[in-house]
Parts: sequence; structure tokens; C-alpha cells
Amino acid sequence: MGPDRRQRTWLLLVLSDFIMSFMWVWSSVLIKMFVYTSLGFHHHNLKAEILKNSISVINMFLFAYLAKLTNGGAYNPLTVLSSAISGNFPQFLFVVGARIPAQVFGSISGVRLIRETFPTIGTGPKLSVDIHQGALTEGTLTFLIVIVSLGLSRNIPGSFYMKTWISSLSKLTLHVLGSDLTGGCMNPASVMGWAYARGDHITKEHILVYWLAPIEATLLANFAFKLLVVRRQEKEKKLEKTE
Repeated sequence: MGPDRRQRTWLLLVLSDFIMSFMWVWSSVLIKMFVYTSLGFHHHNLKAEILKNSISVINMFLFAYLAKLTNGGAYNPLTVLSSAISGNFPQFLFVVGARIPAQVFGSISGVRLIRETFPTIGTGPKLSVDIHQGALTEGTLTFLIVIVSLGLSRNIPGSFYMKTWISSLSKLTLHVLGSDLTGGCMNPASVMGWAYARGDHITKEHILVYWLAPIEATLLANFAFKLLVVRRQEKEKKLEKTE
């Protein structure tokens, strides 16, 4: 790939990240508005929760298709960080210096427009436990979803629908488990959009719980997966060849 083509590819990825992050914060709000406002369901109603979660799975399929359509566009910094860890250094710098900021700016822009359009919409996910429990919760949820994603990409390399189905249900399950504690976000850019709108985006709680803990969990999950899964599979292949 020539330098000009690589620059165009990287520019398109940054643009895709911005647009998808913008769309992601809007989609979550529109789903809730459709279920609770348009259809008139009450919060914590079982039928409402089933409907909302079903639409959320469809929504995740849509974004998975958009990621495929844009050749890697993403709305979550942890997704691109996880792949950048195993890449080369220029790719890592590109992710940290361009793609993640694009996702953050996309989320901030999306939330700003949401609050201007629907002033009474709410304030987004907030920490409802102490900072240490919040960091442990977001870190654990992130660790689990990264492990699932790495396992799917290695063990089911070509099946788009099966991977998306398992990934969507996993994300939804983990989100529900953590929703009452931290919001169960596992997406620093999305949380940043809401925190910036509230004005608490530079607090210790936000940085530790929604940025440092998920990033550390992503690094740990990649290390653990390589150590426990990849190396074991490589050893098994070597043993098969020797036999």
C-alpha cells in the first residue's frame, strides 16, 4: 500500500469513527425514547426491558455491519486499542493520536446535539457506587468483553452473523449486570460525551472509572489471552507436527 493510499485509508477510518460514535450515542437515546416515550412503557417494566434489549441487539448488528462496510470503523476506543496492541508502533500511534480522539469528539458532538434537541432527555450514565467499586466493575466488564471478542475473532474467523450474535448478547448481558453500578458502558468515548455535557469529564471518578480501569483491563485481557490461549494453541500445533 502506497503512502497516498494509506493516508486516504486512515483518513476514512478517522471520519468513520467520528460518524459512528456520533450515531452510537444517538441510537441509545432514540431506543429509550421509542420504548418509554412513544410506546408509553414504564421504566423497569418487564415487557419494556425485553423490547428495549431486543432493539439494542438489532442496533448492535447494524453497527457491526457499518464497521464491516467502513473496513474497520468503530465507536469504542477499547475496540481499536485492543487491535492496536498487537499491531506495529505507527498503527498504535495512529489509534491513540487520531482514532480515539475522533471517537471522543464524535460522542461529544452527538450528546451536545441530543441535549439541544431534547433538553429533558437526562444526563447519561453516572457512577452510583464508590470510586473503587466502580473501577473494579468497569474493569471486570471490559476484561470479559475483550476476552470474548478476542476468542470470537480467533475461533470463528469468518462467520459475521454468529460472531455478531454472540458478541451482542455478551455486551448486552454485561451491560445489564453493570447498569445499576456504573451504567455498564464499557465505552470511554460514549461516557465522555455525557460527562463533558455535565461538566465533570476531568474529575478523578470519571478518569479512573471510565478510562483508566477499562484501558488497563483491555491490556490485561490481551496479555492473558495471548498467554493462556494463543501460546497453548501454538504448542498444540507444534506437538501435532512432531507426531
